[in-house]
Amino acid sequence: MSMQAKIKSELQVSMKARDGERTGAIRILIGEFQRQPAKELSDEQVIAIIKKLVKSEKELLASAGKESSAYLAILEGYLPQLATEAEIRAWIEANIDFSAYKNKMQAMRPIMAHFGSSADGNIVSNILQTL
Repeated sequence: MSMQAKIKSELQVSMKARDGERTGAIRILIGEFQRQPAKELSDEQVIAIIKKLVKSEKELLASAGKESSAYLAILEGYLPQLATEAEIRAWIEANIDFSAYKNKMQAMRPIMAHFGSSADGNIVSNILQTL
């Protein structure tokens, strides 16, 4: 089952459970899906949409001086578990030969290609700067 189908089915479950916050968050997410040109989205596209919504919510909360919201927690629940800094560092040390690059930051592309959406680019960048 694709992430998009899973989220749509969870809308019905949250409506039956009368969970207003979850229902509202899922409806916003499904609305974003419907704004896309393709009707069926890949899991990577769904994750990108969720990340965009999480980023905008974090910016909104930061400007308002608030800590977190239930909406943000619900959206983050749909994101895949991020790789830890130790896992990223271990993979880099085992698989990246920095002599092939002019500078360390050029290794970002193969690292991000390996980890995909399970790694935060800022964390990878910080790791590369400390190596």
